[in-house]
Amino acid sequence: MRDEYDIENLNPRKNPYTNRLKKQITINIDKSTIDYFKGESEASGIPYQTLINLYLTDCAVNERKLHMSWE
Repeated sequence: MRDEYDIENLNPRKNPYTNRLKKQITINIDKSTIDYFKGESEASGIPYQTLINLYLTDCAVNERKLHMSWE
């Protein structure tokens, strides 16, 4: 084992995941929506916050547009 390592030259590649870094935000979500995702979380074994992120990411990647009707 070496006494010292040159960390800067050890792996000169850029991190491929830097464009996927997450940012913590505060958002208000209805209790019923949270309960829905928590239920899905229990069924899938995936944390509910991850499920919400996956859903929103899918919407962004596929450029889904919001369609609402007030009936």
